[in-house]
Amino acid sequence: MNKQQFWQLIEAARNQASNPNNGEAVARRATSLLATHPAEEIVAAQQVLWDLMAGSYTNPLWAAAYVINGGCSDDGFDYFRGWLIAQGREVFERIVADPDALAEVPIVGASAADGIDLDCEETLSIVWNAHVTATGKQLPDDAFTIRYPELDLAWDFDFDDRGEMTRRLPRLAALYLE
Repeated sequence: MNKQQFWQLIEAARNQASNPNNGEAVARRATSLLATHPAEEIVAAQQVLWDLMAGSYTNPLWAAAYVINGGCSDDGFDYFRGWLIAQGREVFERIVADPDALAEVPIVGASAADGIDLDCEETLSIVWNAHVTATGKQLPDDAFTIRYPELDLAWDFDFDDRGEMTRRLPRLAALYLE
């Protein structure tokens, strides 16, 4: 499975999920769909998933997750990026390029008003669960490698600094910090 096929899987899951804004519903549907693929494609999907996770490992996105969720640990950032993947390719790519654009995503505005965190740990298990379902076996230990990029030192500041967050992420700050 390549990146385009993975995104097609996520889009199909979003189209079939009872609520496409619910990351868990999308992840469950993606798991079911992926489990119908040959085992080698399922295994290949794990590398694609973790390449997306590595590609979205940036300080600006982490800062956005921090603002949205009222804090963001290492694991919390993984789960936030899982939620972002479940939103589909167009949203994912737009937000990785400009995290402040999250303020324009309708579910983000609704979540801000309701005080709901945006995260989806289940997205990180789509491939694992599909492989177990399809084969009855765990994913091979060497199913993927991950190499996170270095974080941007220009964003190495205290994310609790409201003034700095407002300057760097003005649209999100207007939703969450004011």
